[in-house]
Amino acid sequence: MGLFEFNDVGIDLGTASILVYVRGKGIVLREPSVVAVEKITGRILAIGEEARRMLGRTPGNITAIRPLRDGVISNYDITERLLHHFLKKVVGTHVFFKPRVVVCVPSGVTEVEKRSVIDATEEAGARHTYLIEEPIAAAIGAGIDIAEPRGNMVLDIGGGTSDIALISLGGAVLSTSIKIAGDKFDEAIVRYMRKKHNLLIGERTAEEIKIALGNALPGGTERMQVRGRKLDTGLPTSLILNAGEVAHAIAPAVQRIVAAVKDALSETPPELAGDLYCGGITLTGGGAELRGLDRLISQETGMPVRVEESPLDCVALGALRMLDRQEAFAEAVHTLEA
Repeated sequence: MGLFEFNDVGIDLGTASILVYVRGKGIVLREPSVVAVEKITGRILAIGEEARRMLGRTPGNITAIRPLRDGVISNYDITERLLHHFLKKVVGTHVFFKPRVVVCVPSGVTEVEKRSVIDATEEAGARHTYLIEEPIAAAIGAGIDIAEPRGNMVLDIGGGTSDIALISLGGAVLSTSIKIAGDKFDEAIVRYMRKKHNLLIGERTAEEIKIALGNALPGGTERMQVRGRKLDTGLPTSLILNAGEVAHAIAPAVQRIVAAVKDALSETPPELAGDLYCGGITLTGGGAELRGLDRLISQETGMPVRVEESPLDCVALGALRMLDRQEAFAEAVHTLEA
């Protein structure tokens, strides 16, 4: 192993959170993809968890923003500063020890978006940047040998996108990405609370509801107290919400993901379809932790479905493992000429 390889870094650049995996150290950073900015001067006041706590609570001169939307960079300058902050945090500022960095991107990312990610990462201090599609990185991180001549399907559900890939011989035979994922579940809960209970809640509260009560299948009995602002009076209030209501609220978004999986299966070459009936579908990403999702997809497709043991970590771990076997994964890796 060469000198620089000790600093190899894998980054899961997600819409909701950023995970950084460093060789020999494991996951060293897991923080929200949020930046608090002073509107007039553009000065960054906080990044990550500190900035997330400001969401919905900032005064008029401060805005807490997410520079990545639907899995792509919506604010290049802020994203570059976000990456610079986190790279500096995990590998320091040694000029002679710039890391090789693998960044995971959604399936179907455009050449312009690839260039934005590479430029932002290298401006942030990377020696060289590789890109790999999130579902392929997730498969590698889940321990699937994607170099084998057999089909493996991965569904990676993040904050902004759900990525589906059928992988064989080191590359994606087919891949698709839809902008329905964890953030859309939160938005659906906000809409439901407004329409059904006349209650206004923020995105942080919606995420807490999703984590506590979220279920892809109806029939849950869990309950929790939810606080918000009554729309008719404008006054703070609270109510008891049950899991069945949350399942109903997010059902349309969940069904869109199931439909995307069905579409991918319908396009699977027959030679690989038989492999899937044995190996099934692997779920990764934060959305894989939605209770009942694996059972629902299995019921709808007739395929075995498993949730990876640490679904949130798979993408970042797979990115770093890719560097160990670049030749085997050559079809999955993207680099751009300067």
